[in-house]
Amino acid sequence: MQRSKRVGREKISGPISKKRNKHLQTVLIEAAKLAPRWNPQLAEVHEQEVIKGNRNRATLAVACKLVAYMMAVDKNQREFIPQEEILEEAA
Repeated sequence: MQRSKRVGREKISGPISKKRNKHLQTVLIEAAKLAPRWNPQLAEVHEQEVIKGNRNRATLAVACKLVAYMMAVDKNQREFIPQEEILEEAA
């Protein structure tokens, strides 16, 4: 979604790509607006970005995290299991 690179310890983000599926982007952004209500990890990502001062960037950060989750599920060919459930099973 966002191009980024690391320079030293800083992460530099570029603009969102213009080559995109607009419908998919809309659905992803709407999901990113709702996700922090249901997932504590995503709520933490959102809150950290809001503290920096920009609610829209916070939504984009959550959207990028959602994409990372989806890519990991696709790569591993396994169901997504939230970390809270894994911790509950271990206890």
